[in-house]
Amino acid sequence: MVKTTQTQPVYLKPSTSVEARVQDLIERMTLDEKLAQLSSYWFNELQVDQQLSDEVLKRLLGEGIGHISRVGGTSTQLPTEIARAGNHIQRFLVEQTRLGIPAILHEECCLGYLGLGATIFPQMIGLASTWNPDLAEQMTTEIRRQMLAVGTRQGLGPVLDIGVDPRWGRIEETFGEDPVLVSQFGMAYVRGLQGEDKQVVATGKHFVGHSSSIGGMNCGPVNLGPHALWETHLMPFQAAIQESGLGTIMNSYPELDGDVVASSRAVLTDLLRGKLGFDGPVVSDYLAIAMIHDYHRQAPDRASAAALALKAGIDVELPSREYYNEPLRAALESGKIALEDINLAVSRALELKFRLGLFENPYVDEGAAAVVFETQEQRSLAREIARQSIVLLKNDGLLPLEAPATLAVIGPNANTPRNMLGDYSYPAMFELVTYAPRPGSAFLEDADKDIVRRENVEVHSVLDGIRAHLGEQSKVLYAQGCSVSGQDRSGFDEAVQVAEQADVVILVLGDKSGLVPDCTTGETRDRAELGLPGVQQELVEAIAGTGKPIVAVLVNGRPCPIPWMEEHIPAILEAWLPGEEGGGAVADILFGAANPGGKLPVTVPYSAGQIPINYNHKPSGGRSNWYVDYVDMPAKPLYPFGHGLSYTSFSYSDLSLSAEAASAGEHLEISFKLSNDGKMAGDEVVQLYLRDEYGSRPRPVKELKGFCRVHLQAGESQRVVFQLPVDMLAFYDEALNLVVESGDFSIMLGSSSEDIRLEGRFRVEGSEKSPVSQRIFTCPVRLE
Repeated sequence: MVKTTQTQPVYLKPSTSVEARVQDLIERMTLDEKLAQLSSYWFNELQVDQQLSDEVLKRLLGEGIGHISRVGGTSTQLPTEIARAGNHIQRFLVEQTRLGIPAILHEECCLGYLGLGATIFPQMIGLASTWNPDLAEQMTTEIRRQMLAVGTRQGLGPVLDIGVDPRWGRIEETFGEDPVLVSQFGMAYVRGLQGEDKQVVATGKHFVGHSSSIGGMNCGPVNLGPHALWETHLMPFQAAIQESGLGTIMNSYPELDGDVVASSRAVLTDLLRGKLGFDGPVVSDYLAIAMIHDYHRQAPDRASAAALALKAGIDVELPSREYYNEPLRAALESGKIALEDINLAVSRALELKFRLGLFENPYVDEGAAAVVFETQEQRSLAREIARQSIVLLKNDGLLPLEAPATLAVIGPNANTPRNMLGDYSYPAMFELVTYAPRPGSAFLEDADKDIVRRENVEVHSVLDGIRAHLGEQSKVLYAQGCSVSGQDRSGFDEAVQVAEQADVVILVLGDKSGLVPDCTTGETRDRAELGLPGVQQELVEAIAGTGKPIVAVLVNGRPCPIPWMEEHIPAILEAWLPGEEGGGAVADILFGAANPGGKLPVTVPYSAGQIPINYNHKPSGGRSNWYVDYVDMPAKPLYPFGHGLSYTSFSYSDLSLSAEAASAGEHLEISFKLSNDGKMAGDEVVQLYLRDEYGSRPRPVKELKGFCRVHLQAGESQRVVFQLPVDMLAFYDEALNLVVESGDFSIMLGSSSEDIRLEGRFRVEGSEKSPVSQRIFTCPVRLE
């Protein structure tokens, strides 16, 4: 660490303003040193025989570097070794380069720090199913602790895309289809990851529209008009920037209404900075600058692509140094960019390093790294999130189960711990880099593929969880039946025989998440059909033919149309990708140790042919005042947004409004009595929806404005009070001005977007259009 003295330059004096330190440092830098700050290296590029090479460091990092990519995610090293490697790199940069500028070590963190030995939490779509944003903040607080312990200062999360198309493989990484729900979880995620001292920075991605591609295809063109963009897709980014101080942004890959986002100044500067007020650095999604040249074919050469990206507003190239190096120099020499363009990007990159405190604290305590990994508290939190995420889709009275004499656990996801995990978990990345390894990767040399099981965290399958819960109470039989996506039916006979011996069957079905060809969900794993992959549906029907009581458990990453199962299977649980403690969490729900309280953050269709089928459609959406069915299926969803059952029953009564009318700038209190009328304690997620009856532009048939997860003992009641800001009713008018219009509004309170229990009405008074200066993302709620 460099000591501060009076003779040191301004940029090394912590007492000086960040702005002055940045300016002083830039004035001292050569062009080579500036370009180095705008780029990165993969961690494995710095290694020889899986060891950091001083010779390689001198050759590649002699001018400094902006970022080091994925020290944990591309390594087979454990946390203490990761910390040691990070210190080695930082020590070289601080002590052996001319200016001593530390690097930012960044890593994926969607469902946990992506490194060997890190806690693997439930995937984001499951986290959103808790409808409990406090859990998101608790989760990322723990991720932050693990990141800081190994020297990682930037996390590539959260995903703030709206999950509108379940064909898109990355829908599992989203917080669902509703902009308010996504905003609430996004803000909480950022608060936890960045912490109060801002030693770690979150990265909102993917700005913007990535999830709405044509055909649900990853990186496909996005056709979003300005109103859809502002009303829906920008909201989570606005919320994270304006309410949680989001530190960095990552661009999206596709073209948006004909403009490649990575090369669009209109999107990354005029919109993001000019209109949303973002002031941090923008980092490229991996290879996004290259895609301007070789995917979108907008730039004929690398220099042109680099110039377009820099002028658009991408400050740092991740994950490597292929475009913001010699190609960017060539663009400068040819006049495609000016030195001022480079200086602006460098100033943003350096400002972040100063604000993170890297110049004062570039190193970590190597001995302390292992202490904050996989603590009992972290595993307990992973289990609690998984428990709260599970959605009871259907129950004909079969659940909760008593311990049967003989229980059959069947299915491709019943005894596969790997399949409990989302696409940006360490085991999934392990598969990716061994499938398509980069030269020099530690994974390439490590022939022991059992390293994930041998050295990584203990992941519990559903079968593990059931056996641990039942102990010696029941005889537990197991058969796989089939694989997730294969066509082999040879295991059907064994599965049927096992089912016939049992009193009850637990059938565990679904997906494998990841990025390699045998995965059925995750990045690049888009699907045209959304039913159960492979021959799983045939397996379901074969087991159902035994006549045994069946509970189906879905371990999957996207909404799955299962109309046959809804008709024929007595009980169905949606567990999503529940993480390392998912098996125990599923068992807790199956046997009544916990009462399911999760709710769907997405609409589940009958068929992919219904897409889009989001609940907050416009009146002309075909499902508004009457149902105009398709010729071959209903127009209604299989399961609506917000749906989720319980082992107890809740009643809503005594709706009360603080006033019959309110004006822009005011609050309206909406309260009611919630009661647990059953015999078991449980959680109810109360949901507040509103409808603008008539607007100058057609408004959605209903919009979520507030929600609260409430725990009640059997027989207990509480009054739930929503303090609705009238300005939360604002929308963008024909000129894209944010306004509240006067008129009548309907209030709908219920257990899902379709299970409405109480309805009311109030009026917004005042001028026909009242301008609103600031969008509001939160409806406060209290319990009395």
